[in-house]
Amino acid sequence: MLHATYHQFGNPAEVITLENTPQATLADGEIHVRILAAPINPADINFIQGTYGIRPELPCTPGIEGCGEIIESRAENFHPGDKVVFLDRANTWAEEVICSAETALKIPSATPVEQAAMLKVNPVTAWAMLTSFENLPKGSWIIQNAANSGVGVCVIQIAKLLGLRTINLVRREELIPELLDLGSDIVLLDNAESITHLKETLNNELPTLALNAVGGDSALRLMDALAPKGIHVTYGAMSMRSLKAPNKFLIFKNIQLHGFWCTEWMKEKTNTEIETVFQQLAQWMITDGLHQNIDSRFKLTAIKSAVIRAQETRRNGKVLITTNAAPE
Repeated sequence: MLHATYHQFGNPAEVITLENTPQATLADGEIHVRILAAPINPADINFIQGTYGIRPELPCTPGIEGCGEIIESRAENFHPGDKVVFLDRANTWAEEVICSAETALKIPSATPVEQAAMLKVNPVTAWAMLTSFENLPKGSWIIQNAANSGVGVCVIQIAKLLGLRTINLVRREELIPELLDLGSDIVLLDNAESITHLKETLNNELPTLALNAVGGDSALRLMDALAPKGIHVTYGAMSMRSLKAPNKFLIFKNIQLHGFWCTEWMKEKTNTEIETVFQQLAQWMITDGLHQNIDSRFKLTAIKSAVIRAQETRRNGKVLITTNAAPE
């Protein structure tokens, strides 16, 4: 089976190689899956660089998430032709994988393959942050930075489906129309003037939940925009700058600071709870058009070009690895 792999940590374009290994024998409880599509996430790049929160054993085939079709099964309730996504890191940068059925989840056959391949990380992160920290009444405001990111666009769409209103901060003015078309209620440039204007406009309806993917000054602007006792959740650090909370936000506004890591969130949930979330998100992909933009598609044989593109700025969406079996 053809798969990408790396034997040492480093620059993905330099350490990634393609290898062919003999197909393993399927054991009881396992499924043999043809990978249809798999995205390149920032966490995948960090895994290869050796800078992620955990380090895999080497050699390693990358791939946190993906969508595939079962070729062969020795697991109850899993059958050839079933469409699946993966709950654990399944090494999906490959033509085929063999894994325990316990680490896979069947999804409706009508789920768009490429969107299903991106279901596990960004949509689940967005849904969990919107629902885990506070029971927000319909009509509540939330605010986020990096609103054009993969998680950001999922937050906008899922919040709308949950009856919530979003304030979305971006760095470039040309991003505003696209996010408004996506369903944003307010889109502003991420600067101090925007926060001042927002506070004057909303007055007593300030957001009670802020989602921070940037850190640094942008994170402080989210705190400034929050209502008293608001919840500030950090799930990323795009600016590579630490979050230093001014005393006034903690003392006089009683802001609550939280961190979020989807991997740990999933560990704390039962299989039934996780399956319920995945099935809801898949259904929204089918019926309500929940989606993430796709910047480009690369065959597995062009993996070096794919990881180079995935690290470039000004992309409009995710880079996908596809196979000949994937639908156009």
